[in-house]
Amino acid sequence: MVVVSTQRVAALVILLVLGVLSLPLVAAVLDGESTENWIIPVQLLLMAAIGALVGRMVPALAGPGATRGRAVLVGAVAGVAAAVLGLLIFFLLLSGLDGA
Repeated sequence: MVVVSTQRVAALVILLVLGVLSLPLVAAVLDGESTENWIIPVQLLLMAAIGALVGRMVPALAGPGATRGRAVLVGAVAGVAAAVLGLLIFFLLLSGLDGA
């Protein structure tokens, strides 16, 4: 039986929401001819940093008994995964299933 803590679920939901919102926010800041190629790399780095911070604040994200370093690493990976999922959701919302 898998026990999922409320803290872990809350942390993942927060990362998912930030992953979806991070793309348009980063795009709004970096929307220029010389900086438009930096939007996705900056979004991924930002979400890795936010995920690492969430992992440090909520060590339960990495599972019970995890070290602080493992929690930070799991948080960073979860942040990048949330960013990729947010990018996919944003792409599907813009183009629809027919345009994908």
